[in-house]
Amino acid sequence: MSAPAPSRFDEPWQAQLFALTVALNEAGHFGWREWTEAFGATLKRRGAGRAQDGSGDYYDAWLETLERFLDAQGHAPAAEAARTRAAWKAAYLATPHGKPVRLAD
Repeated sequence: MSAPAPSRFDEPWQAQLFALTVALNEAGHFGWREWTEAFGATLKRRGAGRAQDGSGDYYDAWLETLERFLDAQGHAPAAEAARTRAAWKAAYLATPHGKPVRLAD
């Protein structure tokens, strides 16, 4: 079963996240049924305490689900992902506008 294409993306990272998830599925890292069940559970849990906005919240939940999958499979452990996220944040905050963002060695 292939992934259905979303009707729209509000930001480029949402399209990239979708494409990455589809590529990981097509490479056999997880089944689409497994993915949709986990994503549905994330949406349900996140929506229990507040209304979802249908875009930002949707893709935040999508990212959370993918990060959990990658952690559980050992492809991107949560601690490593957190360190990488922090390094990128520090790098882009320290980069002058218009210059390429570079991670420190």
